[in-house]
Amino acid sequence: MKKIDALTKKKIAAIGALIVVIAVIAAVAITFCMPMLKLADEPDELRAYIDSMGLWGIAFFIFVSAVQVVAAVIPGGPLEIAAGYCFGSILGAIVSDIGMTIGSTIVFLLVRRFGMAFIEIFFSKEKISSIKFLKTNGQSRLVIFLLFLIPGSPKDVLAYGVGLTDLSLAFWIFTVSVGRLPSILLSTLSGDALGDGRYSHFIIVLIIITALAAIGATLYRRWTKKQQMSA
Repeated sequence: MKKIDALTKKKIAAIGALIVVIAVIAAVAITFCMPMLKLADEPDELRAYIDSMGLWGIAFFIFVSAVQVVAAVIPGGPLEIAAGYCFGSILGAIVSDIGMTIGSTIVFLLVRRFGMAFIEIFFSKEKISSIKFLKTNGQSRLVIFLLFLIPGSPKDVLAYGVGLTDLSLAFWIFTVSVGRLPSILLSTLSGDALGDGRYSHFIIVLIIITALAAIGATLYRRWTKKQQMSA
């Protein structure tokens, strides 16, 4: 019988952990999401429903925001807009930020535990190799923080890649909670404007978000290309 190597064992364990997470997500989705889907075409009633849930509504959005980061393939922008729509710009930003920080912390710890075996469930080796410029020293800590601060950078890939470094958990939590906040706030501002019927404000903020994301993505590509050429 062929002996299973260590990497394969880690992959099996990582997939097992992922199955448990999916089961929990499914249970929560059945409990909370189904009523929301029924109200999806009635925005005012959806907002009233979330409001009637009180702290459970906030807890649900925190949970979903955390799942979005762990799942990686789920875009976070629409969820942030929804948080702004349901809770207002400030509370919506806080709720989204807490959820994403929790999700990013879970990813960080899982990557520390399972390494590449866990990352490869979501990303190809080529994708991960594109962020091999991440190193742990004083300068790279600043770089990692700035990458999370700049709109348009691939924060989902970075969240997984940083777990491969020996960056401290405390600094990581600081980075994701503070670095993500400006872009989250812009999204929740747009959602708040949409909820109040200020459609011109909503469009203006979306244009700003799109422009900043495009600029940030361009800067990120140029910077990473430079890093790869100098490596």
